[in-house]
Amino acid sequence: MKGKFVTAAETPQETLDWGRLRWMSHPPATGAEQLTVIDVSLDPGKGHDFHKHPDQEEVICVIAGSVEQWVDQEKRILGPGDAAFLPAGMVHASFNIGDGEAKLLAILGPCVGDQGYELVDMAGEAPWKDLR
Repeated sequence: MKGKFVTAAETPQETLDWGRLRWMSHPPATGAEQLTVIDVSLDPGKGHDFHKHPDQEEVICVIAGSVEQWVDQEKRILGPGDAAFLPAGMVHASFNIGDGEAKLLAILGPCVGDQGYELVDMAGEAPWKDLR
C-alpha cells in the first residue's frame, strides 16, 4: 500500500440530519486496513445518537465547540482538546450543546467491511432511549 495525501477540498462531504462528515481515511478512499478516520461536524442542538461499533475501538477528539459526550451511561461535557476512548462494543453518543458548529475527529480501528466502519443503532433501546 502506498501513502496518500488527503485534503478536505478533495474529500466529498456527506450531509446527514445531524450534520456533516468527510471520510478522511477508510478502505475506499485510501486502502486503509487498520484505521478509519472521519471528520465530523455537528449542527447546533443536533447529535449522533446512541450507537455502538461491535468490532471497533474508537477515539473521539473534540476539535471545536462544546459536546455532550456519552460513554456507556456516563455523560461529560467536552471541549477543544478533550477526547473519549471507546472500547469495541461500547454504546456512546455525541451531542452539540453549543450555539455554533461542533467539530470532531473520530478514529476507529481496525477497518471493518468494505467501508471500514460498522454501526449498530441503540437509540431506541433501553436504557439509551431514556437517558436524554
